[in-house]
Amino acid sequence: MELPTGSFEDLVDEVGGRPVTASEVVYRGLVWDVRRDTVDLGDAGSVKREYIDHPGAVVVVGLRVIDGVDHVVMIRQYRHPIRATEWELPAGLLDVAGEPPWEAAARELLEEVDLLAGRWDVLIDFCSSPGGLSEVLRVFVARDVRAAGGDGFARSGEEAGIRGLWVPLDDAYAAVLAGRVHNPGAVVGIMAAWGAKQRGWATLRGRDEPWPWHPAYRAVDGEPAASADA
Repeated sequence: MELPTGSFEDLVDEVGGRPVTASEVVYRGLVWDVRRDTVDLGDAGSVKREYIDHPGAVVVVGLRVIDGVDHVVMIRQYRHPIRATEWELPAGLLDVAGEPPWEAAARELLEEVDLLAGRWDVLIDFCSSPGGLSEVLRVFVARDVRAAGGDGFARSGEEAGIRGLWVPLDDAYAAVLAGRVHNPGAVVGIMAAWGAKQRGWATLRGRDEPWPWHPAYRAVDGEPAASADA
């Protein structure tokens, strides 16, 4: 079958669900739940789909110029589900009611690496695993980064072993392409930041850019989506 050709104008995802005729939580976990929905697909009939109900998350590409070179702050952390210690970017859940996403990102940057930033911009949005997880993520670029001072944030659990490191952005990009870095937030954030830098950062969006992909900011019944800074 011959496929049509397209362009930039064709490549836009659409937010909007199919009717859900039944929904139940089949497992309640410590952090997130598993939900089972019955979805009406119209002529294709109804299907049952189970997925992890996730509050969403933010990721931070924290940048600092060292010796004239852009460096990105990375952290090394143990992740038990994959039995591995990963290099990641600072990140965290959107689990504080009413907290704007960029403020959540600022909180995570402070809590994980004791850093503050003077400027925040939206870099990219993505879904981590749309076939089985409702998680949506927003990646921010943090600039004018500086040490917070003081004794630092008291970390516990896996976070107690976090190791922070400033790495040249070019080196981080090369490590992703070499298969040395696997965390999806780090892969997406580093590659997007490297690409945005090649375009003079012209693709960055304001920190309060609307975010309809997150249910809390999604348009309902024709009303416009709320600002992500609402």
